[in-house]
Parts: sequence; structure tokens; C-alpha cells
Amino acid sequence: ETQMAETGVAIAAARAELVRLLAAMIDRLPSSGPFPQADIGLSGALESEVATSAAVDVEEQFRRTLAEARDRDRAAGRTLDGPHRSDLVVRHRPKAMPAELCSTGEQKALLVGMVLSHARLTGEMSGMTPILLLDEIAAHLDAGRRAALFSILEELNCQAFMTGTDAALFSSLNGRAQFLTVDHGTVATTIASSE
Repeated sequence: ETQMAETGVAIAAARAELVRLLAAMIDRLPSSGPFPQADIGLSGALESEVATSAAVDVEEQFRRTLAEARDRDRAAGRTLDGPHRSDLVVRHRPKAMPAELCSTGEQKALLVGMVLSHARLTGEMSGMTPILLLDEIAAHLDAGRRAALFSILEELNCQAFMTGTDAALFSSLNGRAQFLTVDHGTVATTIASSE
């Protein structure tokens, strides 16, 4: 329990710091850009405690909670308290609406904005932007947002792998990207078709 408490509180504190940094990066997005600003936070007992109490005190309380819940957790077959029970809470800032109430398209735009903000944050903190793997990303965005995404990826100067079944959605990247086709286990270089 002591090790679980120490590790759990460290995870909660690290998450809280990441959310703080990511929220500051999201604040730098244009308020009327293609990917809406999101308000983000954490919903979890440990995160709430870490925000207001010393880590050593939170660790001791969590250790006691774990010890007292042994029988309950054993009966459940899992630990019912801890950082694994926390959630990331996202709101669509321009609409002042919880993300779960937004349309699927709005949710995807929020998520893309958060992924791009995280990539920018990682690049600024480490000096290296991450490699992005964006599965079927173009299919979920309208033409304007696709163009904005491609522009932002170039601005980030990151390596991005984007998958898609409709090559036409990527045609605006001709001359700026390498296109590969996977067919029956064979990978071949191709050229995107025109829109």
C-alpha cells in the first residue's frame, strides 16, 4: 500500500502538472481558429487532494484508504480507488459546453486541437516535436480543417504518419509529403490522386 500510495500520488501530481501546461498551450490557440479551444481539467480524488495538500499527507491518506479497502477490492477483483479512476474533463470553450454533449465533429475538432497543442508543448519543452500517428484523420475533417491541419503539421516541423483509405483527401499534400500504399502486405510509394 505504501508503494501504491507513493506512486499513485506521483501520477496524480504529474497529471495535474501536464494538464496545467497543456491548458496554457491551448490558451495560445487562436480563439476563432479551425480547432476550438478546450477547457481541460481532471476529475479525481487524488488530483483534488494534490491540488490543496502536501504530497506526503495525500500519500498517507491514500495508503490508509487502500489498507481499509483491501477486502472490498479483493471482492471486486480490482482496486476501486486511485489515479486509474480519474478522468480528463474537456469543455468546448467557445460553446461553453461539455465535450460529451458536443457533436461528433466538434469532439474530433477538439481532440485534434488538443493533440496539436500537446505536440507543440512537447516540442517546446524537449526541443523535439513528437512523431504523430493520425489514423483516418482526414476523413473526419472538412476541407478547411484538413488544410489547417496540414499547415499546422508543417509549422510544427514534425514527422506525421496519416492513414486514410481515400487518397484524394490528401491530394493537397502532393509535393510536400511522401505517399505510401499498403496492398496485400506490400508497401509501395504512390502519388495522391486529385480532389
